[in-house]
Amino acid sequence: MRFLRRSLVGLFLMAVTLALLGVAGSMVYDAVRAQMDEDPRNRPARERVLTVNAVLVSVTNITPQLTVFGELRAIRTLDVRPSTGGKVVEVAANFLDGGAVTAGDVLLRIDPTDAQTALARVRADLSDAEAELREATRGLTLAQDELAIASEQARLRQASLTRQRDLAERGVGTAAAVEAAELAVSSANQATLARRQSIAQAEARLDQAMSRKDRLAIDLAEADRAVADTTVTATFDGILSKVSLVEGGRVSSNELVAQLIDPAELEVAFRVSTAQYARLLDDAGNLIRSDATVALDVLGVDLSTKATISRESASVAQGQTGRLIFARLEATRGFRPGDFVTLTVAEPALNRVALLPATAVGVDNTVLVIDSENRLSEAEVTVLRRQADEVIVRARGLNGTEVVAQRSPILGAGIKVNPLRRSDDGVIVVEAPEMVALTPEKRAELTARIEGNSRIPTAAKQRILAQLEADEIPADLMARLEGRGG
Repeated sequence: MRFLRRSLVGLFLMAVTLALLGVAGSMVYDAVRAQMDEDPRNRPARERVLTVNAVLVSVTNITPQLTVFGELRAIRTLDVRPSTGGKVVEVAANFLDGGAVTAGDVLLRIDPTDAQTALARVRADLSDAEAELREATRGLTLAQDELAIASEQARLRQASLTRQRDLAERGVGTAAAVEAAELAVSSANQATLARRQSIAQAEARLDQAMSRKDRLAIDLAEADRAVADTTVTATFDGILSKVSLVEGGRVSSNELVAQLIDPAELEVAFRVSTAQYARLLDDAGNLIRSDATVALDVLGVDLSTKATISRESASVAQGQTGRLIFARLEATRGFRPGDFVTLTVAEPALNRVALLPATAVGVDNTVLVIDSENRLSEAEVTVLRRQADEVIVRARGLNGTEVVAQRSPILGAGIKVNPLRRSDDGVIVVEAPEMVALTPEKRAELTARIEGNSRIPTAAKQRILAQLEADEIPADLMARLEGRGG
């Protein structure tokens, strides 16, 4: 009996379970059928509007700026090389790396004993030569006097010969007297010739004495210069570098002991490509004397000065390309030779061009133009220069229009955008949205519709309800709320 009762209870429970499962299945089936039979809600498709940065195309005259890098060099340098060797007996207090000197300052002195001894010896030899010259001069004077006396004797002998011959013709004189007179004339002529030879010898001796004096004068000048070369002075105002000598050391002739640099005369050498070099030429093919700005960034502190292009290299070095150009600095305060600087060179001005961000121009040299309906269209431009993050383009027919400042792959012709415009100081200008006034009845209707919509998130619902409390709401919000259809 107990078994039968338990079996009936189990059958009852099974029947109840099957009945409940059947009811649940029927409810699910009815719900699915009702959902399938219900007409779908046709929501209007909304066009996607992208927000972009807009930039105004303004056609004007622009001077392109060529940015290159270069190295500062000293225009005037001097290698300090003593002309004579020896022991260094004195050095200047500023004779060290970085020491500033002025023109005429004594940099170092070399022991002048040997040079002074040589100078004294040459002076003594010169005194001997001058004495010999005076003696030769006196000898020449005496020889000339002797020649004059011998000539006078020869004249008298000739007169005596003439008289003896006249007496012999008249029969008064004898032939022996005539012969004696002839021999006397011959002796006098021989004596005259001997005196002429003495004058020639005296003149030769005088010439030798003068030549020796001239040679010794040259030696004296060299000795004086040797003594002067023992003192090394600065030829111009500058700063010393590469000093390698101390007092008491020895230096050899023509040894490099320091280098004097004029910090007030600097230039920058920079290399440009051939295309950039061609833009710096005038119509005659000469390099223009363009202005430039030289800048040196030192721990965040910019040192800058003006410069002017002065010349170009005569040839291209082996293994190099482009052209090497030099620009002379106007002010050199804070700059030193060897500094690596940034150079901004002004190129010839370009007429009727526009300056745009580099991101506004595509690889196909096109820009996206924003029309009056905020839709995009493509337009071609000609890229003339690229400088930093901007490009200089020739944009025919685009003056006064707006283009997209930053292009992206999702932007293209025909897409509607929301342009963000910037003022002159870079602040984004936000246009005020169109507002619509709310009547109390409309506010109550929209409030009830929002509160009764369970699909809106709580945070968004509170934000919308807060906006509905105002007297006016944006027109686009009104359109969205009415489009929901409750």
